[in-house]
Order: sequence, then structure tokens, then C-alpha cells
Amino acid sequence: MDLAEIEATARAAHAGQTDKAGRPYAEHLHAVAEGVRLRGGDDEQIAAAWLHDAVEDDRLSPAWLEGAALTRRTKDIVLAVTKRPGEPPEAYAARILATPGALLVKEADLAHNADPARLAVLDDATHARLTAKYARMRALLGLDAGR
Repeated sequence: MDLAEIEATARAAHAGQTDKAGRPYAEHLHAVAEGVRLRGGDDEQIAAAWLHDAVEDDRLSPAWLEGAALTRRTKDIVLAVTKRPGEPPEAYAARILATPGALLVKEADLAHNADPARLAVLDDATHARLTAKYARMRALLGLDAGR
């Protein structure tokens, strides 16, 4: 699959889904893919950025991912950034750090999730909870607060 096909697949998989602020979920996927590109990511990482939430959100199955015409590295990155039910943040961060290329995708994801403009539209409790959650994950991943 080329990047245009991957983008179309991701957009279709997340059709009708919205983020916590009520925005179309595809906006988040686009922002993460663009964030990866701007950070110097390659096509495999950009592909993983488009698909980074598809398995986690049950929009595409692990079997679909395994059978998809994607590189092994892209599949591994998607699996690395897919949170597992009940998984401690430390284990999640360790898997990301152990998977070549995954850290850049997660960094772009966190950057968009923690965008002050996105957080500003949330209620105070959700804003505070997510801000703390994203800061903790950045710390576990060794990402400095200024990036």
C-alpha cells in the first residue's frame, strides 16, 4: 500500500469517530502523520502514524494489520504504539522504546494530544487529567518537556 491508500484506509476506518473535543478523528490522524513528516520521519513511520490508533480503537483488527500490504517495520510500529487493556504505562513506554521508529510516531501523537488548543475546549477535570497523563508518558519515553 502506498501512503495515499494508507491514508484512505485510516480515514475510512475512523469514519464517524470523533475525538474528546467532538472533532472528526481523521484530523488527529492527519496531524500525527504531518507531525511525523515534519520531525523527519520516513514513509514507514508516516504510514504507522495514519494507522496508529486503528487497532487500539478496534477500527481495524490485528489480523487485518498482519495481512495488510505494509512493511514489517510499519506493522511493528503500529503494534508498539497500540495500548493494551490493563497495560501499565511503564510497559507501554518500554515497548515503544524497544521498537525502531516507534518513538517518533508516539512523540507526534503526544504533541497533538497535548496541543493547548485541543485541550482548551475540554472541561477542567479532563484537561488536568490528560495534561498529567501526557506529561508522564513523555517522561517515561525520555522526551523533554520543551519539544
